[in-house]
Amino acid sequence: QVQLVESGGGLVQAGGSLRLSCTASGLTFSSYDVGWYRQAPGKQRELVATITNGVSTNSADSVEGRFTISRDNVKNTLYLQMSSLKPEDTAVYYCAATLRGTTYWGQGTQVTVSS
Repeated sequence: QVQLVESGGGLVQAGGSLRLSCTASGLTFSSYDVGWYRQAPGKQRELVATITNGVSTNSADSVEGRFTISRDNVKNTLYLQMSSLKPEDTAVYYCAATLRGTTYWGQGTQVTVSS
């Protein structure tokens, strides 16, 4: 019954902004640490940002100062605000929620940044 659904991806020009959303159901969302990952074509999946014990951290140096992770536990939603987008940000973005060794993943949403 656990489901994480990402939305908000799309095509954007370099320098633009997008806000990704991840809506969770079937779990006590507030109990889970959460994060965003991305996977670019031909590359390994990369941790982008996390909220662990309520503390937000950008885990990739390349997004520091441009991306902001946040959550709304009332709406059971995780967000990634992406600004000053670069072509190298192009990837499939995934949300994840983890608790005591169990991790749930969303299906991913495509972000494409054109130059």
